[in-house]
Formats: sequence, C-alpha cells, structure tokens
Amino acid sequence: MNTFEKKITPGFLLKFTLPSVIMMVFNSFYTMVDGGFVSNFVGTTALSAVNISYPLISLVFAIGIMLASGGSAVVAKQMGEGKQLKAKQSYTFIVTCGVVLGIVIAFIGLFFTKEISLLLGANDAIYEYCYDYILYISIFIPFAILQVLFQFFFVTAGRPNLGLIVTVIGGAANIFLDYLFMGPMELGIKGAAVATGIGFMIPAVIGLIWFAKKEDRILCFTKPKFDGKVLIRTCTNGSSEMVSNLAVAVTTFLFNKLMMRYVGEDGVAALTIVLYAQFLFTAVFLGYTSGIAPLFSYNYGAQDEKRLKKLFKLSIIFITICAILAYAFSLLLAKPVVGLFSEPNSTVYNLAIHGMDLFGISFLFMGFNIFASGLFTSFSNGLISALLSFLRTFVFIILAIMFLPKLLNVDGIWLSIPLAELVALFVSLVYMIRYKKIYQY
Repeated sequence: MNTFEKKITPGFLLKFTLPSVIMMVFNSFYTMVDGGFVSNFVGTTALSAVNISYPLISLVFAIGIMLASGGSAVVAKQMGEGKQLKAKQSYTFIVTCGVVLGIVIAFIGLFFTKEISLLLGANDAIYEYCYDYILYISIFIPFAILQVLFQFFFVTAGRPNLGLIVTVIGGAANIFLDYLFMGPMELGIKGAAVATGIGFMIPAVIGLIWFAKKEDRILCFTKPKFDGKVLIRTCTNGSSEMVSNLAVAVTTFLFNKLMMRYVGEDGVAALTIVLYAQFLFTAVFLGYTSGIAPLFSYNYGAQDEKRLKKLFKLSIIFITICAILAYAFSLLLAKPVVGLFSEPNSTVYNLAIHGMDLFGISFLFMGFNIFASGLFTSFSNGLISALLSFLRTFVFIILAIMFLPKLLNVDGIWLSIPLAELVALFVSLVYMIRYKKIYQY
C-alpha cells in the first residue's frame, strides 16, 4: 500500500513524522555542539563571531528551504494527482536550480569575504574569526542547499527514515571532526567551518547517489525539463519558509547590534547560547510540520476531506503538547545547557540564564505559528503562508525590538520574540479559521 494512503492514526503520524522531528532536532543539536566546541576550544569571542556570521548561513538555508518546502508541496500534489513522471521531472528541475544557486552564493562568499564580514558587524576583536569562518564555510554552500533539499524530499519519496539516517551520519561526522580539527589539530575556527561543511557534504552525496538509482522508487532523478510555472509555484509556495529564514538573518543582525550596544561581546555570546536553545526547541515544530506537510498535500490533491480533518485535529493536539513541554524544559534545563558554553557565574552565563527565563515564553506560541505557515504551504497557498511568516518573523519582531529595549533595556531585547510570537498567534488563528472550509480541514 502507498504510504500516503495508510489509515490516519496517532501512531501512524508519529511514526511518519518522527524521523523528520529527530532529523531537525539532531541538526539543531549538532549546531549546539559546534558552538560548544568553539566556545571551549577557541573562546566565547569566537562564539560571538559565529553568531555574527550566522545571517549568511541563514540566507543559504532560506534558499534551500524555499525550494525544498515549496517544491515538496508541488511534487507531492502531482503525485496525489497520479502524475508520476511530471513529479520526477519537477523534482529534478528543482534540485538543479538549487545547485546552481548554491554555486553562485559560494563564489560571492569566497570573493567578498572581507566585505561580508564587515557588513555583518564584525569589529576589530572578532573580525579575523568572522573572516576565516565565512571563507571556509562558503566552499560547502552548494552541499548545504542539497542537504536541505534531500531532507524534505526523502519524506516526499516515502523514505523519512533514510533522511534521518543520512542526517545522523552527517551530524556525527561533524561532531567528530569538530573535536579533531579544533582539539588535537588546533585549527581553531577554520576547523569549525570545515567540520560543519563536511557535515553538509555527506548527506548531500548520499542523497545524490540514492535518487540517481531509479528502480521502482516513486521519486528519483530523471531528465529535467525546464518549467517556469513549477519554479514559480515552488518559490511562491516556499516563500514563507524563505521569509522566515531571511527574517532570522535580519533579526539576528539587529539583535547582535543591540546586544553589542547595550552589553558588548558578552551580550552577543549570551544571545548566541539562547538562540541555540531556540533552535533545539523550534526544531520539534519544524520537524513535525515538514514531516506532515506531504500528507496534507497528497490528501488535498486527492480531495479526501475526512483524512484532512483527521490530520488537522491530531496535529493541533501534538503541537499543544510539545509547546507545553518545550516551555517546561526551557526552564528546567537552562542552567545545564548554558553551562556547556560558559563558566558558571561568569557575565555570559548570568546574562544567558536571565535571558532564557524571559525568552522561553515564546515556546508556548511559536509551534502554532510554524504549523499554520507550513499548513498553507502544503495547500500550495504560498501567499498566505508567506504573509504569516513575514509578519511573525519580521514585522512583529522589528516593531518589538524598536520599542521594548527603550522601555526595558536588555530585558526588552529578550522579550521581543515572545511578544512577536503572541501577536502572530492571533493572526494565525484568524487565517486558520477563515480557510477551514476552503481547504476542508
């Protein structure tokens, strides 16, 4: 039986989405491990440099996730309509576009490293760290985009477990190489960048090999066919996810600027630690949403109202439970997590602990907002999905960080995200209720 046509039960959904959840969590986890190695082997100043450089990485992932999430919705819908050859052609074309864009960005990173470092806000203390990190990570940008594409399309191909396995392999290699390069080999932040890049490359190469083998697979590479409409639908469908990641780049840049102004480099290091925690908890919501999206797309293409309603109801229950647990864990695990990156009772440690107490409130709301945006992406309504993401990750946050720090100083910086997520929740609810009958969920 086709995986997408199995009976919708809590057990089936957990089994189907768990690989995507674990995959996202693992990605976030090894990002945290990266930060831990950088902080302990090189220093918190280097950790600040990694965060200063993060907007570039966000841009790369923004493009990858746009193509992956938008493209998987297009391809899954074509599969649900029985257009198997068209789905394979669209998939191959989307991957080709991703590779071309990755090569272009890599060249920009390699030839304009100094300009990018200064643009992102590197000062004299961290400039060399930023320069080295951006230079070496740029080499692996095409593989980073491919990794994201394959993470999504392994799910669309009905093989979420394989996506999880290759992600774990890449992450484990990254962790081992972090230790090797920054420890015994003493390569410093250059070693961190190369280790991360190899962590991108391994899943990308495995994905290329797997999808190149046709056999009886429902999704594989075939001769690509240029299709402007598919590319436009892919970009519009995935625009919300791209907006989210671009907004992360912009807001991270602004948060870094504010922290540098109010607290200095210690504030940027503390912000980096709290954002690592955010990546970890947000990964659960992102993983579930990306994992469940092909099921929504497939059943929407098949016009199965009963299955759509069941998917939606169970998803809301899952998101609610995870939101409560995420907030509880953010309170319970704050000290041990922060302690991995900084010395207890140091300035960075105390700033991060206090920040986590305030920032953690956002975990109660963000899961619903992420799901709402992903839901409309799965229905190929990229306009609403992009609007929700743009308001949540950019407009509301920008407004919050413009005014709250003036009223509450550093506390205003920490509370900007919770306030933005709360306001975004009301907007998400309005749109989900409004379109309930149209999309039959």
